[in-house]
Amino acid sequence: MTPEPSFEAPWHAQLFALTVHLNEAGQFAWPDWAVRFGATLKRHGLEKELNGGDDYFVAWLETLEALLTETGAAEAAALSDMRAAWEAAYLRTPHGQPVTLD
Repeated sequence: MTPEPSFEAPWHAQLFALTVHLNEAGQFAWPDWAVRFGATLKRHGLEKELNGGDDYFVAWLETLEALLTETGAAEAAALSDMRAAWEAAYLRTPHGQPVTLD
């Protein structure tokens, strides 16, 4: 029997790993992260039920981006530019192929 994957999509695992790495590097305290993420989930959950897939990790990404900009670890404009670059890369990548930035 093949075990179920821990994450629905590769980007979910990558986002999780990045968040853990930033925590371990001292960019933020995990209890602060948990409070912020809980607030984001509550805010998103009021509009629709989260299923632990993309909706859950979109909320995760929103929380991480907000935390990084609020602490000064990242600039909002840089995050916006990076998001736009990934979206463009995704849109030009054939289905089933890995998405990469130029």
